[in-house]
Amino acid sequence: MRAAKIERVTKETSVVVNVNIDGSGKTHVRTSLPFIDHLVSSIGKHGMIDIALTGKSNDGIAHHLAEDVSIALSQAIDNALGDRSRITRFGYAMIPMDESLAYAAIDLVKRQFSNIHLNLTRDSIEQVPKEDIEHFIGSLTQNLNACTHIMVEYGSNDHHKIEAAVKAFAVALRMAASVDTKRKGVPSTKGTM
Repeated sequence: MRAAKIERVTKETSVVVNVNIDGSGKTHVRTSLPFIDHLVSSIGKHGMIDIALTGKSNDGIAHHLAEDVSIALSQAIDNALGDRSRITRFGYAMIPMDESLAYAAIDLVKRQFSNIHLNLTRDSIEQVPKEDIEHFIGSLTQNLNACTHIMVEYGSNDHHKIEAAVKAFAVALRMAASVDTKRKGVPSTKGTM
C-alpha cells in the first residue's frame, strides 16, 4: 500500500494529512475553508486517493491555511509515491465542467516544474480570494516533486473553471501514479528518478 502521513505545524497553521494512493477515493477533509475542502475532496474522489485531512488556522489568516493544506497534501502524495518504481509516470486528462474545459499533464519525474493558467476573472470564488485559489494550486504543484501543466482552455464561470482544472489534475495524477504491471524498476532511461 502506497500511503503516507504528513503533519505540518507552524506558528500560522496546524495541518495533518493521511493519503493512500491505492485507495478508492474516500475523503474526510475538514478545515475552516469549505471551498478548499471541496477542492481537496475532488482530488481524492477523481484521483482515487483516500485523503483524511484536518487543517486549523493558528493566526486567523485564510491565505496561510490554504497554502499549508496544499503543501502538506502534496508532500504526503510525494512521500506515498516512494521511489516511484513501477509507476506509469506520465498522465494527462481533459475535463469539461459545463461551459468550461481544462486539461492537465503530469510527469512524476521528481523534478519540480509547473506551468499553470487558470484564467480566473472574478476577485473571489465561494468566499475565497482569487489569489488564494491560485496560490493553493501553485503550492500543490510546486511541492509535488513533478512536472505539472494545468490549463483552463475556456469558460465563463470561474467556479467551473477551477473545478475542471482540479479534476483534470486529479485524473492525470491517477494515471501517472498507477502501477504499470509490465514495468520493473523506475520508468526512466537513467535508471533513477
